[in-house]
Amino acid sequence: MSDLKLEDDGLCFACGVRNPIGLKLTFQTLPGERLRTEWTPRPEHQGFQDIVHGGLVSTVLDEVMIRLLYALGIRAVTAELKTRFLKPLRAGRTYRFESRLVEDKGRLVTVEAEGFDAETEEKVATGSATCARVKPGKAPEGS
Repeated sequence: MSDLKLEDDGLCFACGVRNPIGLKLTFQTLPGERLRTEWTPRPEHQGFQDIVHGGLVSTVLDEVMIRLLYALGIRAVTAELKTRFLKPLRAGRTYRFESRLVEDKGRLVTVEAEGFDAETEEKVATGSATCARVKPGKAPEGS
């Protein structure tokens, strides 16, 4: 497989400021190797009527986890992503997502995240990711 560059051109669907249809997530570093973002889904983010599409919830969880690694100076890509949906998310409500570093085994790094209703503090989703470190300018074999 040819080498892939991991460069930010501002078009990331989750956080790209230049993406006209993206989520435009922003992030806040927290103590203890943690990262936070907030997201208010819009009606066009639903799957079934009045329920936010689970793929978008997974996207936000994935983004808050991988962005934590970059904030910690770890260049990596998601190799495996697991998501658990605990409650349906609704358009127009604000949700807070927080990630934390779990384990760094050199080439593989494990990260976890949780999503909460920002008003009620009820947990709505959880995620975990195994991420593979990459050399600058390269992606791992098989990606």
